[in-house]
Amino acid sequence: MIHLATIRLNKPDDEEEGERFPFSVPIIASLEQLDFTAEVTFLVGENGSGKSTLLEAIAYAAGLPVVGSESVEKDKTLTAIRPLARSLKLAWAKRTRRGFFMRTEDFFGFSKQLTGIREEYEADLARLDREMEGRSTTARNLARSPYLKELHDMKQRYGEDLGARSHGESYFKVFQSRFVPEGLYMLDEPEAPLSPLRQLSFITMLKEMVLEKGAQFIIATHSPILMAFPNAAIYNFDGDSVRRIAYEDVEHVRITRDFLNNPQQFLKHL
Repeated sequence: MIHLATIRLNKPDDEEEGERFPFSVPIIASLEQLDFTAEVTFLVGENGSGKSTLLEAIAYAAGLPVVGSESVEKDKTLTAIRPLARSLKLAWAKRTRRGFFMRTEDFFGFSKQLTGIREEYEADLARLDREMEGRSTTARNLARSPYLKELHDMKQRYGEDLGARSHGESYFKVFQSRFVPEGLYMLDEPEAPLSPLRQLSFITMLKEMVLEKGAQFIIATHSPILMAFPNAAIYNFDGDSVRRIAYEDVEHVRITRDFLNNPQQFLKHL
């Protein structure tokens, strides 16, 4: 299901602001409108092309919650993005406030935050047990109940301990636990901690969310594996303006294919 249908960029009236980041990024400076006509849209291009910058601004403008250690309002790394977000006009096919925005680097802060919360609950339980020594079992159980409930909910949602898993496993677990029906999901390079096999599993999960749960995804990526998602729209950010491109014409796909077909041809020049 397509929730977010179109974004339009109103350029700043202030000439000086228009010359500052992020409006100074060439691809942002040339952008007027971007239409989302597929349930899964990929933003592709080299580092610095502006794809992540635009994704962050859209997520901020849409008011999506962040899977990270800080909210979009408090995250200092998004300070420069806010003027761009305020300049975006979003047109919805079906307004949703479900879903989330996630950058790969934010995941590690989120995982650390969850571990800290779990350890605080466990420490509170130990302190409570010492303070209530000699009290009745009923009184102790009543006092312990809220902490045990929170720990149980965290375990049910995220497993025993995200920090005890590999990066790829814990990252994948967060996706599985946070996806809800009819959500809008904006992901920045979700392939980073995922092996090729995990990326294929991730595609399977995307397909299920799209076909059975009415979800929409906008993903900035370098992964030729993810880009191969059936019927996805791919927008190229390399060049003077954003343009839709076929999978076979994506530079990342062509280079990867050529390298795998003849690695020595590439490596002999190194």
